[in-house]
Amino acid sequence: MILLGACAAWSLVAAAAHDGRPEGVLLAVLAVTAGHAAGRVSGALLPVAAPCAGAVAGLALAVALPGLSAGPRYAAPLGHAGATAALLALATGAGCCAAWSASVPWLRLLLRVLAAGIVPAGAVLGSTAGCAASAAVLLCSLAAGPVSRRGGWLLGLAVASALVAGATWALASDVLPGGLAGAVEGRLTGHRAALWQETLRLAGRNPVLGVGPGRLGGLGGTAPQTPFADGRPHSALLQLAAEQGLIGVFLVAAAFCWVLHALWRSPRSTPVAVTAGAALTALAVCATVSNALSFTTVTVGAGLLAGWATAWPWPRPSAEPRL
Repeated sequence: MILLGACAAWSLVAAAAHDGRPEGVLLAVLAVTAGHAAGRVSGALLPVAAPCAGAVAGLALAVALPGLSAGPRYAAPLGHAGATAALLALATGAGCCAAWSASVPWLRLLLRVLAAGIVPAGAVLGSTAGCAASAAVLLCSLAAGPVSRRGGWLLGLAVASALVAGATWALASDVLPGGLAGAVEGRLTGHRAALWQETLRLAGRNPVLGVGPGRLGGLGGTAPQTPFADGRPHSALLQLAAEQGLIGVFLVAAAFCWVLHALWRSPRSTPVAVTAGAALTALAVCATVSNALSFTTVTVGAGLLAGWATAWPWPRPSAEPRL
């Protein structure tokens, strides 16, 4: 809570310095906080039913996502794919957490089928990234079954997130080798790469306070524009660096690392903790290369999953009265 409060407070400081609009950041912080609180309560009372309902809701929202935004032009050509992939990864993680929490064999099998069914759903929705992210979460969850020590797994997830963030920063800095940079730009589109490079130049000119939250899209620039472009870099990492400076990036990275630390100390079983960590890492990867965190449904879902995976089990009354 202290870190989330610091994220909100710093967005207000950066906004005050440059007449920015911190409402989007404040809404995201509020969504994560509310989702986490609801997840902790529902996860303690309904450790199987709550994440199961979350998995179904996440899949339904991924199908209905175009109707939840301001319109199709809001996201094209860069956007809905990231939010859809993030929702599918979170839904898969919730389904796997519900399966690992179930003690009845047939119910656990049914919940695993539900989680596995989300993977082809991504292909049906036309989200290759969602299909890949869901499959990665499912495989990590299954592999975590016989694991008793979760520290190494969670450390590996943190390293994977750092590698993707570093690669994104390197591409924006134009320091990747030519062949590798060309291959990555071919997957992400040259327009997005140009936006990343321009955003990083803005971050370099304002490394401490940034240009102010919510001001990036209105500053214009030299990146090629399309009829559907919104002027944002579609990378949470680079947008934070440009709008809130390196301190904003550090605070959000610290919050993510604290979530992994909370999963390490969670009273829930190791498979539940590793599954949630894998899903949240998939979200972090999606957010690094898309605008997934611009959707409130995604930030609420992240908070819910973290809450379910760190909830303390509600103590059941003893069958025998104490004397």
